Amino acid sequence: MPEEIPKGYEPTAVEEKWFARWVDRAAFRGDVSSPDPAYSIVIPPPNVTGVLTLGHVLNNTIQDILARRARMQGKAVLWLPGTDHAGIATQNVVERTLKKEGAIRHRNDLGREGLVEKIWEWKEKHGGIIIQQLKKLGCSCDWERERFTMDDDYSRQVSACFVHFFKSGNIYRGKRMVNWCPVSLTALSDEEVIMKPQQSKLYYMRYEIVDQEDEYLEIATTRPETLMGDTAVAVNPTDPRYKHLIGKTVWRPFPRAEIPVVADEHIDPEFGTGVLKVTPAHDKADFEIGLRHGLPLIDVLNPDATMSALAGEEFEGLDRFEARKLAAEKLDELGLLVRVETHENNVGFSERADVPIEPRISMQWFLKYPQLERSVAAVRDREIKFTPERWSKTYLHWMENIQDWCISRQLWWGHRIPVWYRREKADALRNAESLDMESAGLDIHVGVDPPADAANWVQDEDVLDTWFSSWLWPFATMDDATRAKFYPTSDLVTGPDIIFFWVARMIMAGFEFTGEKPFGHVFFTSIIRDRKGLKMSKSLGNSPDPLDLIATYGADGLRFGLMRIAPVGTDVRFDESQIEEGRNFANKLWNAARYRQMQDGAPAAVLDPDALSIYDLAILARLDDLAEALDKAYESYRFNECGQLLYDFFWSEYCDWYLESIKAHFQPEADPARKATTLKVIDTVLERYLALLHPYMPHITEELWEKLGFARDGALLMQTRFPETPVLAGADPQRVAEARQRAAAVYEATTRARNLKAEYNLAAKRNVRFVLIPESGNDWIALETETLRALIGAEAILCGEQFLPSAQTPTLLTALGKLYMPLEGLVDTDAERKRLEKELGKIDAELKKVSSKLNDANFTERAPKEVIDENKRRREDFKTRQTQLQEMIANLG
Repeated sequence: MPEEIPKGYEPTAVEEKWFARWVDRAAFRGDVSSPDPAYSIVIPPPNVTGVLTLGHVLNNTIQDILARRARMQGKAVLWLPGTDHAGIATQNVVERTLKKEGAIRHRNDLGREGLVEKIWEWKEKHGGIIIQQLKKLGCSCDWERERFTMDDDYSRQVSACFVHFFKSGNIYRGKRMVNWCPVSLTALSDEEVIMKPQQSKLYYMRYEIVDQEDEYLEIATTRPETLMGDTAVAVNPTDPRYKHLIGKTVWRPFPRAEIPVVADEHIDPEFGTGVLKVTPAHDKADFEIGLRHGLPLIDVLNPDATMSALAGEEFEGLDRFEARKLAAEKLDELGLLVRVETHENNVGFSERADVPIEPRISMQWFLKYPQLERSVAAVRDREIKFTPERWSKTYLHWMENIQDWCISRQLWWGHRIPVWYRREKADALRNAESLDMESAGLDIHVGVDPPADAANWVQDEDVLDTWFSSWLWPFATMDDATRAKFYPTSDLVTGPDIIFFWVARMIMAGFEFTGEKPFGHVFFTSIIRDRKGLKMSKSLGNSPDPLDLIATYGADGLRFGLMRIAPVGTDVRFDESQIEEGRNFANKLWNAARYRQMQDGAPAAVLDPDALSIYDLAILARLDDLAEALDKAYESYRFNECGQLLYDFFWSEYCDWYLESIKAHFQPEADPARKATTLKVIDTVLERYLALLHPYMPHITEELWEKLGFARDGALLMQTRFPETPVLAGADPQRVAEARQRAAAVYEATTRARNLKAEYNLAAKRNVRFVLIPESGNDWIALETETLRALIGAEAILCGEQFLPSAQTPTLLTALGKLYMPLEGLVDTDAERKRLEKELGKIDAELKKVSSKLNDANFTERAPKEVIDENKRRREDFKTRQTQLQEMIANLG
């Protein structure tokens, strides 16, 4: 016997109950032995430092919808979860914590092993937070398979990947100009640098030409603090202003030294003064110029962006920005600072530390990307499909302009590079200008395991870029049996901001190590913004905590509300009122299910098409339409459209129309057979609808499925297959079409009659009578007047009688025929006329105002198009209402 549905819906209790039951029943397990077709998806592993954000909610709700729907389609499903060790982010978090606690001043206080031990302790204590939060959201991952990128087996695969590419000649080490984070003290890839527009200053300064007293070259720079590292100035060889100076020398102001004037075609004569100070150690373009002209490197910055000893005694130890100020002051004192201008330029910031990066010459490991041609072809030829499709162009553009990947990071947390140097030669080998497979020799060991005589070897200090481990994620997380069943995976859901970091690299790694694509389709989620269009962030204070939203609205309310406002291909404008709508929808569903349970009597054993009313047939046909429309929307990954379809059917079609049309069937005097048929229709709608809604709102649907008695033999809704046959598959199509048309005519007449009542302030009145003169030949209408009366909320509908309306009687021309609403005895004519005339006066004034504005050339020529269009729309609305009011006043006589 099903339990009674309580009066109020308590989402927290329901959600906790069902998640625990799903786990106990192993309902999320991906069964490698299942004969059913496979569907698989790997979670983009959140940082182990992470906590749930709205971006995670959107991404993982979409994944959960796909996984739950696939199960209900009869597929064997694996949704594989896990977390990423997040090298830079995690080490930064732990170091900051230890410094705040006073445990260390610098990582060196603990040493490598000590700090790594502290990070593992932190991970065990805090690392599972986001996983627990994802469970609270209802994510149906196979949690028994949860992986971590620093698991022993996974780490061995990462090392094996390095060894594979080193031995194939794709990995090499060399000194290169890299992006350097002075806070994290590590190299960064180009993709980890965020360009931000900055209001900078452009300093114009003079370098004196040697042996030409009082003659100078004027140079413009945004970074005077690096002039101590200048080893040349450069001009374009075609620039007539400076041709005569090529080959001469100028005085670098401090430390004072002669540096040459070189000619380089890459100098833009139009920028600044057309003269460039060349600092090869601190600028990528200058580095290339230095290579072309054999210029020395002078590194005037320490790794933490303080000035080095080479900058000079008065600068040594200063922060780079303090040094900038001092350098400008010193130039001014020497009479070499010409002027300072405001200058907007783009400056690269470390994505993690959010500080300006420094171009820096550093010894790093690099990877030549593999499988480029195949990875390009896979997306170009739609072997791997992208949604929205436009992201494929972004992907292909990046692949065409790809550069070798700097895979080493100067961190202690992460996968240590599996390279060992013979101890007595370690220093020389670590400082060698270049190192690859050909030059390695016997004094270097590259392997998954350390050398047998490990005490005689020293391991490389660097760790691998975090993305070097996560690009293996789709297959390195699976054992052989799992891979045989579930790889390649079906879908990947991720953000477009990591299309280069992760998506492109996974495609290359998949082809390299498995010979197959890693996934068949990639869905790129939207960016969530606030109502003003600003990207949500904690620093701006415009990003609500998802756990607070879950506590207030329930996980299902949050999921449903967010999915309805997440269109494909455009940003999400977050509005908490939409999440409230999600909760309201859950309450509506709950109350409708409770209403069904409150009705006594047994439903009919089967749906007999001949016993169904026009309203029964219409709602069942709409239910079949819903299933078909959802399938089409799912095929195109239009998740917000699915949400809206589900919402509109239940709230409007079922609750607002169908339930209101059949309430008379539950009155004591109602025909028992009619009541049994109606109950069967309701049960059919609810049973199928709960299944369709389940991927979006899993907890409440599972609860109501059980409480309404649909869980036959204790079967879980999430493991129940969608019905494959439409409800009305055996019904006469002509009769169904006729019933739908007739029900729509009744509903349309109802809407117009309700509006008419409202116009005369009679919406709440139940003593209103209507007279209906049906169209000739529509005998069926007489049978529906009682339903029409109940829907309108009228005292009576007089149908087919002789009626002579006065000229003032409000009249509607509907699909049912002419519908009159006699006003005698209902309205205080004088009071109503005064009310309508007062409103008409306001409308006349507003219409005059907006018409005057639109007739003003000064307004129409200067105002934005959207403002003009809005005023035109208002003018038409006022005209329509003006006509309505005039007719209503005339109807009062």
